[in-house]
Amino acid sequence: MRDVLIVQNAASGGPRRLGEWLKEDGLELEVVRAFEGDAVPEELGERALVVLGGGYLPSEDGRAPWLAATRALVRETLDEGRPYLGVCLGGQMLAEVAGGLVKGDAGEPENGSTAITLRPEAAEDALFHGLPEVVTAIEHHKDAVVELPRDAVWLAETEACPYQAFRVGAAAWGVQFHPEVWPERILEWDDRGFDLAELHRRALLDEPAATPVWREVARRFSGVSRNS
Repeated sequence: MRDVLIVQNAASGGPRRLGEWLKEDGLELEVVRAFEGDAVPEELGERALVVLGGGYLPSEDGRAPWLAATRALVRETLDEGRPYLGVCLGGQMLAEVAGGLVKGDAGEPENGSTAITLRPEAAEDALFHGLPEVVTAIEHHKDAVVELPRDAVWLAETEACPYQAFRVGAAAWGVQFHPEVWPERILEWDDRGFDLAELHRRALLDEPAATPVWREVARRFSGVSRNS
């Protein structure tokens, strides 16, 4: 059985460099392309779980019927203490499954390379300790976590979207941003009034400092996954 199960929710939302990094760290991956009809397994077993982004709310089963099975796996990670990393939709799903609240069109949308501020709680976290106080990551969302689960540890924030990163239990993390993408991903977005060329230019400027940070976070998640 592979070491990490990755649920992909959209054609454009693959694991990208995160998958490359996890494989570099010696982990074997199984990517379930749920949006294409791949069946989401009923049980996780001994694997870690990664749930990627997509243009849905965590419980929009009518639009994405596989989300129910994915939520069941997220619940399994919490019940069994398995490592979990949720990106964008995946982070929102963790919040919702654990008792938090997610809303569509919540607050001010964030698009492009965005400065994220780590909170003091991050100093004791297995993934986020010792990182720069402010680091950039690419954002592309209008839905957001608006209330964390009661026992969550709040790790990072922005002014427009406070709950950028959090942990539930010892080994389940959710992030609103996209550590898995390179700046080139911005050029693939639909043009919804954005200046994609300018967003791409700014992301290129930020990337040399940001990439080593997210590579280190991926390495730490690999370690947690390997040792769990």
